[in-house]
Amino acid sequence: MPRTITSFSNETVKRIRSLRDKKARREEGLFLSEGLRILAEARDSGRLPEIIAFSAANGVHPLAGEIIDAAEAAGADVIETSPDILSKMSGKDNPQAILGAFRQPDTSLAAIDRTTSPLWLAAQSLRDPGNIGTILRTGDATAAGGLILLDDSADPFSVESVRASMGAIFTQSVATARWDEFLPWLRGGPGQLVGTSLNTDNDYMAVEYGQPCFLLIGNESQGLPPSMRPSATCSSKCR
Repeated sequence: MPRTITSFSNETVKRIRSLRDKKARREEGLFLSEGLRILAEARDSGRLPEIIAFSAANGVHPLAGEIIDAAEAAGADVIETSPDILSKMSGKDNPQAILGAFRQPDTSLAAIDRTTSPLWLAAQSLRDPGNIGTILRTGDATAAGGLILLDDSADPFSVESVRASMGAIFTQSVATARWDEFLPWLRGGPGQLVGTSLNTDNDYMAVEYGQPCFLLIGNESQGLPPSMRPSATCSSKCR
């Protein structure tokens, strides 16, 4: 049975609220996901939250009920509370009626199985968490295996990135690494590295792509650093 929380000062409320902070996410090994659509994507991908909180103020959607029951059966801490306390947890004035705290997956390169997809995305020093979420969503739409974030990128498990991914955070593998770690790992197995650039005569439609292909994109404002470009098999330019 769900337990009821009615106090804003409850320790679980504070714990979930803290997951909006990167340091707390790292210490807890958890990240926050809000809304029925994203939690349904997680459930359909085989992922259930370790903590799930919901409000029954306007009734409980049948799909939400299924997810709550599944999470409870798997041992999750299930909390029923008010919309105001959900707002406190999420940090939003108009919170979703359900949210969950999920265990962060292993983000090491060793956890990536490059044989599971012909396409992988790699991005260097992305600063905007919304852009990370959008790339994850694009990867999901194109059946990519996942996203490898290189060097000093924003946190893919931030609330903003998870929200922008629209559930793709649960369908795409995510790894983080430094460039000098990534390149030896890439060369240690099959794969073609293709860099993207505005300064090339190669049309992306004319390039022959090997499998698996690792498509490398650069920072939002500066693109790929010049030092990375020679490592790519070729550079392709979007029309």
